Amino acid sequence: MIQFNQVYKRYPGGHEALKDVSFAIEAGEMVYLTGHSGAGKSTLLKLFAAIERPTSGSVLVKGQNIRSIKREAIPALRRDIGLIFQDHKLLFDRNAFDNVLLPLQICGFDPREAAKRVRAALDKVGLLAREKANPVALSGGEQQRLCIARAIVNRPNILLADEPTGNLDVEYAHEIMAIFQSFHQVGVTLVISTHDEGVLQNFPARALHLKQGELQ
Repeated sequence: MIQFNQVYKRYPGGHEALKDVSFAIEAGEMVYLTGHSGAGKSTLLKLFAAIERPTSGSVLVKGQNIRSIKREAIPALRRDIGLIFQDHKLLFDRNAFDNVLLPLQICGFDPREAAKRVRAALDKVGLLAREKANPVALSGGEQQRLCIARAIVNRPNILLADEPTGNLDVEYAHEIMAIFQSFHQVGVTLVISTHDEGVLQNFPARALHLKQGELQ
């Protein structure tokens, strides 16, 4: 499903974010990325989704080499990948329903089918009753759940989450992780960046630990 082979990522100025990283993630597996701030976790997630490309080495996602993938093929790859960012990237001038609807509009879904999918995604994360609420009216935990609904509305096979519980209290963090577990149970591949020890203890899974860009 996902394979990194001797991957290096260097940024302009010479900063080496990743150094000789190799690992594989099987379809349907749940994996954590752990490590200190600046260890390279976010860079790894960006490579999965072709937001960044490796400087050298190969990143294979569902058989496609991210280093050499053509620009016009990236949207099709990303349709099968759900992305949950640290900073939410919600649209505060649109309500919850319209935030989740946006990816389907971009893909040209029939409006009636899109509406069904949006409400199913909101229901999955417990926000169906808040579909008309703007993000500013939602709590931090609800905003995070809204991000998850938007990430899963396309029904992706791969879900990537960057510190999804980082700014949440213990109760909300547990709720978010329970949602991820439910996706894992139906075969979605999950890669979750986290430094939350409570998450690692209460929802155990294989962990890939990064230190200064190197896999430990």
